[in-house]
Amino acid sequence: MAISGSSSVQAARKVLADRLREICADAGLDGKTLARACGWHPSKVSRISTAKTSPSADDIRAWCQACGEEDQTDDLIASLRAVEGVWIEWRRAERAGLRRSQEERLPLYERTRRFRSYSSWAIPGLIQTHGYTEDVLRTIQRQRAMDDVADAVAARMERQRVLYEGNRRFAFLIEESVLRNTLSTAQTQRTQLEHLLTVSRLPNVSLGVIAVSQSRPRLPVENFWIYDASQVNVELVSGYLTITQPSEIAAYADMFAGMAEMAVYGPKARTLITEAVNALR
Repeated sequence: MAISGSSSVQAARKVLADRLREICADAGLDGKTLARACGWHPSKVSRISTAKTSPSADDIRAWCQACGEEDQTDDLIASLRAVEGVWIEWRRAERAGLRRSQEERLPLYERTRRFRSYSSWAIPGLIQTHGYTEDVLRTIQRQRAMDDVADAVAARMERQRVLYEGNRRFAFLIEESVLRNTLSTAQTQRTQLEHLLTVSRLPNVSLGVIAVSQSRPRLPVENFWIYDASQVNVELVSGYLTITQPSEIAAYADMFAGMAEMAVYGPKARTLITEAVNALR
């Protein structure tokens, strides 16, 4: 299986290879013994354990069985799927335009019942206003030849109906600096903040703001979304990563829970939002 040229993908492959090598070592096996148990040439074990070759799902099953660690098989295969298939570079994901990038995520939103979102630099898309979304996407579009911002905004606005349909729950965590990051005009930012005040009162929405003055046992991290307990999307500079490995989903859930404890909610959160509105005036 060919190795991707992306340094991020290669780094993720190395993490998987390291885990497989640790399982082998913990079982007290060397490479030759493991290869013999799996019916492989010893060089295959070496290539997999050094990330020169990506294992298949069957390779992982055989590896775990030989090491007596069958209970780790599903987790490792989920990690393999994440490495191979769901790392999507921004330029590739949006090659067909911003609109398609927005539309492709709608089925995920429709089947999710519990949303958790953390954002350190922008208002989460589900609670953006039309004008704020347009300005944010316009900034992204400037780096591309295709201009379909209007259609992309419409697609994101359509996706927001999940806020009001079905039995869904939403927990949004944002850094206080997000309230003052003027990614658009002052008027658009003001309208966006006023919309946050309204959204924060929805019965199925929890809006937490992590104050700048808050002591930080946990540092800000990249933006991420947790969809039920089945998937995490992480937004990075070079792409977004879809995580389906149970242990990694649990790690993000723990991170979210820890940061949620630092946030303020209800009237206290609305006070911070109102202060940001007043600062714009």
